[in-house]
Amino acid sequence: MSIVIVATISPKPGRIDAVREAFTAAIPKMHEAPGCELYALHEDGYGLVLVERWATQDDVRAHGAGETFNQLSESVKEDLTEPIGVRMLTAVPAGDQTKGAL
Repeated sequence: MSIVIVATISPKPGRIDAVREAFTAAIPKMHEAPGCELYALHEDGYGLVLVERWATQDDVRAHGAGETFNQLSESVKEDLTEPIGVRMLTAVPAGDQTKGAL
């Protein structure tokens, strides 16, 4: 079963464009990472939300230890109001299996 992660990114006032640009520049490399099934950036009125899906826990560990992720995190840390919030999710089976999980 895939591992789903939701990360919340809260830019400081006036820094949303710089943070968005840093993430959009890094995403093509993330898509090439072994085990990356989904790496999708979304935006709302509060900041950015990243939805990720990885094939295995080992892929998640490699991503977290990887150069691309760490360079990205370092490049935006001064532009954020708080550290990137990361939640690892487990699907709760309900209803239609094709619609009930990422």
